[in-house]
Amino acid sequence: MFQNNSIDFDLLKKRAYNLRWATVPQGVIPLTAADPDFKSAPEIAEAISKFAKDRYFCYTPPEGLPEFKESIATYFQERRNVPVQPEFAFPVDSAAFGIYLTCKAFLSIGDEAIIFDPVDFLFRYSIENVGGKAIPFAIPAGTHDLDFTELEKLITKRTKMICLCNPLNPTGKVFTKGELTKLGEIACKYNLIILSDEIWSDIIFKPAVFTSIASINEQIRNQTITITGFSKSYGLAGLRIGAVIAHNQNHFNLLMDVSLHNSTVHGATVLSQVAATAALNECGYYLDNFVTHLTKIRSLIVTELNSIPGFNCVAPEGCYVAFTNITKTNKTSQEIYELLLKEAKVAVVPGLKQWFGEGAEGHIRMSFASSEEVIMEAMNRIKTVIK
Repeated sequence: MFQNNSIDFDLLKKRAYNLRWATVPQGVIPLTAADPDFKSAPEIAEAISKFAKDRYFCYTPPEGLPEFKESIATYFQERRNVPVQPEFAFPVDSAAFGIYLTCKAFLSIGDEAIIFDPVDFLFRYSIENVGGKAIPFAIPAGTHDLDFTELEKLITKRTKMICLCNPLNPTGKVFTKGELTKLGEIACKYNLIILSDEIWSDIIFKPAVFTSIASINEQIRNQTITITGFSKSYGLAGLRIGAVIAHNQNHFNLLMDVSLHNSTVHGATVLSQVAATAALNECGYYLDNFVTHLTKIRSLIVTELNSIPGFNCVAPEGCYVAFTNITKTNKTSQEIYELLLKEAKVAVVPGLKQWFGEGAEGHIRMSFASSEEVIMEAMNRIKTVIK
């Protein structure tokens, strides 16, 4: 299922956009956007096909299909130890929109929200697009102990939210239960909303253990909005489906009001909800096998990267991205990106502020959700250029 011969490269070159196979020049290996090269589980396609054969594509309830809401609640109750009520979970057209929606619901013009640095650009983008200000809290790759004193110093009268990305893209850090407890206590102390992006939470490498911050206690849970998606775990990026979970009625009402779902201006498609429901209910075996494969590839790519002069990669605890320090090459992230693209025919993501914040400079990020053959070919190409 996760072998090189199971990848249809011809189809990827036609369909895989967003910096991937369909957008790079011929012959370039894209280790860019974090989407898998592998096909989704067959049960997902079968569920979509079965639904489509009836030829009725009606509106769903504004708050989502009941079976989708039940599958989300069951998943979080059984695998995350979070007592989610189905009525408080609803589909959105991506986890990215879930982040924006939460910012829109809880931030006003001039409000501040703390984000990690480095972190995916969508947090800053969402905060700034609703008129807020993103305040960075540095968590460099390899950080084991967070300085919560420094975090607390960032809180002002304008602070309304802490944005938690766990596991942390791009460094792959998985936060410990102790760290999350302390972060949650700070949020409660200052009455801050915790925006918890957990889209990567299925991609965890032992011995790391994922903890959902909403599982810690009721007080912290009531400050939390949980966001998840299905692109990283099940390859459903193009179906644009995620979920937003409130943990009390007031938060749910506010999120639904600003979502525009009730007006039919916005919402997740019926087929995407059918697909996500099938993923959660029937495709656990697929995810388990995927993580087993990724564990092997993580070991391979980290070893290879650390054998390249001037490269240093801390093995990620979660996420299938390798965040590599390239400062000892005496080149910038942009220069390494351009060199690898031109000379090695390998596309990576440079550690620029526009992608991950200022803390990403001196790094490049590579997705390794592909076959062993693809990753080894990419590493061999890089080694011919970086000597």
